[in-house]
Amino acid sequence: MTGFVEGKVAIVTGGGGAIGRAISLLLAAEGAKVVVNDIGGTVYGTGERDMSPAETTVAMIREAGGEAIANGDSVSSWESAQRIVQAAADTWGTVDLVVNNAGIIREASFHKITPEDFRAVIDVHLMGSFYVSRAAAPFMRRQESGAFVHMTSTAGLIGGKGMSNYAAAKMGIVGLSRSIAFDLGYFGVRSNAVAPSAFSRMIEATPNPTPEIRARMERRQNSTRPEHVAPLVVFLLSDAAREVNGQIFGARGNEVYLYNQPRPVRALQRSDGWTPAALAERLVPSWRAAFTPPEKTADVFSWEPL
Repeated sequence: MTGFVEGKVAIVTGGGGAIGRAISLLLAAEGAKVVVNDIGGTVYGTGERDMSPAETTVAMIREAGGEAIANGDSVSSWESAQRIVQAAADTWGTVDLVVNNAGIIREASFHKITPEDFRAVIDVHLMGSFYVSRAAAPFMRRQESGAFVHMTSTAGLIGGKGMSNYAAAKMGIVGLSRSIAFDLGYFGVRSNAVAPSAFSRMIEATPNPTPEIRARMERRQNSTRPEHVAPLVVFLLSDAAREVNGQIFGARGNEVYLYNQPRPVRALQRSDGWTPAALAERLVPSWRAAFTPPEKTADVFSWEPL
C-alpha cells in the first residue's frame, strides 16, 4: 500500500519546530521526500542561526526510512527563498508540495509597536509565504500539478490583543492563498489555508500570562498537539483533496473545521442615495444584530478541545 503523498517532493518551512516537524514527519511517513527548512534561532527571529532543529527532523525521518534534507535559508528574502526551492529541485528534480509554516512573533499593543517589529513579522509570515510560493510556482505550472498549504491564524481570522503585526500577516496569507487558488487552479495547482491550534514555542512565549492563561496553556499542551494538525495538512496536499481549493480550515485537538469567508450579509438601498445623516438613522438600527463583535479567539472557542 502506497502512502498518501507517495513520490511527491515537499518543502516545509519552519520544519524544525513543533507543528512543522509533525507535518514533515507525517509527509515522509506517507511517502514524500521532504526539504526541512528552518533557520533555528528564537521565536522572535533573533539569535544565532542554528541548523540543529532542521537536522533533528531530518534524522528522525531518515531513521524511520524516509528521505529528507535540511535547509537553513531564510524565507524572508526573494533570493534565499529561491535557494530553498532550488534545494528541492537539485536533490529530487522538482517540487510538488509547499507548506508555508515558518513564523516569528513580536507582540506589543498597537500604540507601542515599532515599525521594525511590525515589518519583521510581515517579512517572515506574509512575504515569506509569497517568496517561497512564487519560487515553487513555475515548477508546479510546468508539470500542471501541485499543492500549497499556508498557515493562517485565529489571531487574524478572529482577533487577539497585542498582535497587530501577526494578525495583519495572517489575514494577508488568506488573501494570498485565495489568489494562488484562482491564478494557478487552471493549471491543476491548489492552495488552501489552515489555522492551527497546537502547543508550540510561540504559545510558550506569550508575555506575562495571567494565571487563567497559564492554566489554559497547560491544558492545551496535552489536548492540542502538533500531531493533531499534521493529518489535515497532509490530506490537503494529497490528491485525495483534488476538489478542495481556496478554502480555510482549522485544526484544534481532535476537531477539524471549515471557516466561512467574507460575503455580504446585509444590504440597504435608498432610491435617492445616502447621506451621513441618513446612514446614521438607518444603518446601526438595521444592522446592529448582524455586527461581528471584537471578540478574542478564546471568546469564540469557548469549549475545551477533546
